[in-house]
Amino acid sequence: MKSNNKLKIFNDPIYGFITIPNSLIFDLIQHKYFQRLRRISQMGLSYLVYPGAHHTRFHHALGSMHLMQKAINVLRFKGVTISSDEENGLLIAILLHDIGHGPFSHAMEHSIVNDISHEEISLRFMEELNEEFNGSLTLAISIFRGEYERKFMCQLISSQLDMDRADYLKRDSFYTGVAEGNINSERLITMLNVIDDMLVVEEKGIYSVEKFLVARRFMYWQVYLHKTGVVAEQLLTRTLKRAKELVQLGESLKCSDSLLFFLNYEINKNSFKSETLNVFSKLDDYDIVAAMKDWQYHDDFVLKNLCEMIINRDLLKIKVKNKPIKMSELARHANALMDRYDISKVEADYFVFHGEITNQAYQSKKHHINILLKSGKIKDIAKVSDQLNLKALSKSVTKYYMCYPKKKM
Repeated sequence: MKSNNKLKIFNDPIYGFITIPNSLIFDLIQHKYFQRLRRISQMGLSYLVYPGAHHTRFHHALGSMHLMQKAINVLRFKGVTISSDEENGLLIAILLHDIGHGPFSHAMEHSIVNDISHEEISLRFMEELNEEFNGSLTLAISIFRGEYERKFMCQLISSQLDMDRADYLKRDSFYTGVAEGNINSERLITMLNVIDDMLVVEEKGIYSVEKFLVARRFMYWQVYLHKTGVVAEQLLTRTLKRAKELVQLGESLKCSDSLLFFLNYEINKNSFKSETLNVFSKLDDYDIVAAMKDWQYHDDFVLKNLCEMIINRDLLKIKVKNKPIKMSELARHANALMDRYDISKVEADYFVFHGEITNQAYQSKKHHINILLKSGKIKDIAKVSDQLNLKALSKSVTKYYMCYPKKKM
């Protein structure tokens, strides 16, 4: 059925009314590939820590598009020429930048598909849609890949200060209730300009950029890398790995056909064909939750316990330290678990493990946030900021964690 293109406005709790600029974008939003994002949570299992964090990738994609509209208007007002084709390309690229996310956002990438990131899957979706929409996404794909000749457009999609970050920091802070992450994205966008084909922030926007970077660092430690969130995501990844292991050993597991497909086959960059994409597009959070509700009663000790932990939010203990974890400590917990339940080392390793988390709010080596000074000179934010902590924000901070079961599982 073809849509009559009636819905032109969304009501967003953060920005108010978001208008859909044209019928092509309306039809892309209506497409089943994009509608699937309503069933993919933006922050994975973070709602186990912050009960309000139930917003979706659909929400975030629309918000990012709205901010892109604002950025285009600001730049045009300042004399930057952006054609209507380029405007469309920018809006489509940002709208679809996350379309390749799997269930619970990141868990898939580390468990049932190998060696293919959500960005690459997003690109496959965009190429598929480009065929369906007779080549009208060609420019958007070029911008998304960072290949378009006007570099500032690629920076608006992916850089240290892009429309993706400008939306998710504000949105995630709103839905988690973590006020320290709230940034003034509109003010930041008002300060943008383009010099020599590069995105710059005018000098009077320095404090907004500082606030943005400090908020980003805070949100990573407090929200995205929150220890309970880290352990929940690890459990989910391990649940899917164990399910895949069992299916490939010939065990029969109850789950949706699309999930079963990914459990049955080794999927990587090379085997991710058009048919794979079609199956992937049918997969969302609901498949995983429904499967876990069933698997918590399975005979397999590992699968049963992992699913029970997530479903009932009775997670593993996690310790976070500034120094690497001692292997002797891990071995002690693993041995205790093996003795208590008479399980193998391989099985115990699903519940006793270590890892590291890294936070770097400003990757000054990768992409610069350039400040346009009143004198006309352009300098990196870390050099012109009078906040000493911006130099600290450029340093990568690593913490080490260890997970193991509570006394009774």
